[in-house]
Amino acid sequence: MRHLAAGLLAFALLVSAQAAETGKKSALDKATLETFVRHLLLWGPEVKVEVSDPKKSDLPGLLEVTVRGSARGITQDENFYVSQDGQKVARALVFDIARNPFYREIEKLKLESQPSLGKSGAPVALVVFSDFQCQFCAHEGKMLREKLIQAFPQEVRLYFKDFPLDQIHPWARSAALAGRCAYRESEAAFWDYHDWVFQNQAQITAENFKSKFLEFAKSRKMDEFKLGNCLDAKATAADVDRSVLEAKELRISGTPTLFVNGRRIPNQIPWENLRQIIQSEIEYQKKTNGADEACCSVTLPTPLAQ
Repeated sequence: MRHLAAGLLAFALLVSAQAAETGKKSALDKATLETFVRHLLLWGPEVKVEVSDPKKSDLPGLLEVTVRGSARGITQDENFYVSQDGQKVARALVFDIARNPFYREIEKLKLESQPSLGKSGAPVALVVFSDFQCQFCAHEGKMLREKLIQAFPQEVRLYFKDFPLDQIHPWARSAALAGRCAYRESEAAFWDYHDWVFQNQAQITAENFKSKFLEFAKSRKMDEFKLGNCLDAKATAADVDRSVLEAKELRISGTPTLFVNGRRIPNQIPWENLRQIIQSEIEYQKKTNGADEACCSVTLPTPLAQ
């Protein structure tokens, strides 16, 4: 495999050199592709751009190149498919007709030891990446808690994942850490905390979060001392970090983001629309004998995002 990668890199360098000699532009030249992508995606000088070495792709005759943009602590990856002569560039999703179209997402979603609700082994797994300081997450969280399991008591299991957008939300990470501390007490404690945070967003600040959290714990007759120590020691940081890393690997750029058996649903969605998607997935699973295969947006700065 190392020899193949080295061979592809050498080939790309050769094509780029040949293009330079003939005066032709080549997408296999990193500087040329960077200029092209900056123009295509309106990435200005404040966005740092990294272009990967080309690698063999799933599409015969095309090489795959990943272009990463970074700014303000945010990263965004874009995949491009380049012809071997460097003259054509495609930006596309590639599917394997023999596999679930969402298998890549399903493989990246880790559901073990996550707060969850609903029937274990249900045919539909709904995974929500959320931020406790995000107002849209609060609206969607309320909707899911009130309607989801009531409408689909046997067919759906809901999993909660943390994705605090701490670039714009100063107390979101603390809230995520506290939620995981509550989860260590019990699953019921986590969901009680989940509802409390979303209901009290307007009263919470970065400065008063800990005192509010301890007030919540006291009102629920939970061990305030233990939870306070858990929060102060950042004992659940690794749990939150794993969830954030997973979100980045899935290229999630905003919250809330849902996955219904791997199908991505970015941003808040009305209940009736979500209900139809879930019902469609239930019917699909029946036909294929399948099973659970097991506010706010953050984007790179461009004139379109202002």
